[in-house]
Amino acid sequence: MYDILIKNGTIVDGSGGKSYKSNIACSKEKITILECGTEPEAREVIDATGKMIFPGFIDAHTHGDVPLGQEFASLAKISQGITTQVAGMCGMSVAPVNPKYVSMLQDSMGMLAEKFPPNMHDFTTFEKYLKYVDTLSTPENTKFLIGHLTLRVAAMGYENREPTKAELDNMKSMLEEALQAGAGGLSSGLVYVPSAYGKEPELTELCKVVEKYGGIYTTHMRNEANDCIKSVGESINTARNSGVNLIISHHKHAGKQNWGNSKITLKMIEDANNEGLSVNLDQYPYRASMTQLSVCAPPKYYTKGLEGMAEYLKDPAVRAQIKEEMNDPTTDYDNYYLNSGGWSGVLIAKSVNMPDVEGMTIQEYAEKKGMDPFDIFCEVMIANRGVATAIYFEMCDEDIFNIIKYKRTVVGTDGILRAASDKPHPRAFGTFPHAIRVFVKEQHILTLEEMIHKMTGLTAEVTKVPYRGLIKDGYYADLLVVDYEKLTDKADYVNPKELCEGIDYVIVNGAITYNDKKLSGQKPGHPVLMK
Repeated sequence: MYDILIKNGTIVDGSGGKSYKSNIACSKEKITILECGTEPEAREVIDATGKMIFPGFIDAHTHGDVPLGQEFASLAKISQGITTQVAGMCGMSVAPVNPKYVSMLQDSMGMLAEKFPPNMHDFTTFEKYLKYVDTLSTPENTKFLIGHLTLRVAAMGYENREPTKAELDNMKSMLEEALQAGAGGLSSGLVYVPSAYGKEPELTELCKVVEKYGGIYTTHMRNEANDCIKSVGESINTARNSGVNLIISHHKHAGKQNWGNSKITLKMIEDANNEGLSVNLDQYPYRASMTQLSVCAPPKYYTKGLEGMAEYLKDPAVRAQIKEEMNDPTTDYDNYYLNSGGWSGVLIAKSVNMPDVEGMTIQEYAEKKGMDPFDIFCEVMIANRGVATAIYFEMCDEDIFNIIKYKRTVVGTDGILRAASDKPHPRAFGTFPHAIRVFVKEQHILTLEEMIHKMTGLTAEVTKVPYRGLIKDGYYADLLVVDYEKLTDKADYVNPKELCEGIDYVIVNGAITYNDKKLSGQKPGHPVLMK
């Protein structure tokens, strides 16, 4: 007897091929495709007449390792159809740590979590971290990457310099241990300190270790605005010199002055692939990004961490210097404040110790208070000791559409959800149905089969997630039963935690984890380890 029978549905199998009608059975976590009309006995039968069946979505870019095991984080994923997440992005992972610098690492990652595992100081190796993961139960599957920022903090704190040979060897050794234990690769976040202090040769050496184990390298590039083209070149060069499989994270062109440059970077990426490299992209389908408020200021002020930066802002002379540099369009960092057209394009998402600014742009709040918006920025930073998040309105539809059409682009949420009470970017709850609504239903940029392929089968290939992403005999039974006519996202910037419509069932490893817009309580998720 099978565990679940799904009958009379239209299957979009994740391969990009045409949809077809068939029945599907799930048993011992795996899929069996049946001939139409074949209805064996099953403990649970789902009649999918008039419905579509998709593979579970694979979120190519997440920070879900930080709140792993917390129900609010799982709900954000499962409710939009995500059954597997690739976590540890933008250079930030929970392990490996150096106990001496744990508090410094937690400060660096403060935008990702309200609290960290109480025994995080014990995660000195990835293998030790996995023992902690084994104590958790989750409805979703998770693949783990190791963060360059995390490695650098463990090896050398916040030092703004090249590592010594011993320090680099230490980073390589920690990375190799993690890869041997099952980590899937390396991520970098080259706008975040101290990852920002790492140069191309350092990244290349680490990527050579990743390549040896067949892993992937994802990068939040050094610049996604005025120097985006240069940063794409640096990323490709790292892949060329190390041989690693590269994914450029949340590819975008920020700032009106850079809109349209996707034509240039996509040609660079295609040329690299024609050369024989493996260069891929992930994208979240929104015009606004979300990250730390601190990225508005130059990285050189963060050598003492985020709290140290907040202390700098208390000094009137340093504060005036920072303001001058932030308003200089020739400065050589990725200036999110200018990319957003000024403070009217910067909306505060989370400010724990100054909550009345949440949900407003800094410009709006400054006008309400009769203050200079830069002073509001400083006050938010000081009140929160540097840990606050903001939404930045900095992209255009033309680039978003060009990038999603590229054959090696997959979908990721980049969702940040620190706590159940958070007011996140709507991508945390809506990315995948949003992409279907915008790119398929409204703009007709892609067919449904093409879009589902980018969310499932192609993502599994690009991120190296085996036996998932396709509806195929013997694959894991990660499945969605969808009312396609009703399928849409509801989350927006005012109400970012509204659940999507049209997702009737979410099945993970052959168990129903979501139905009637509720988590079922079943937690069949697995770590996806590369061994």
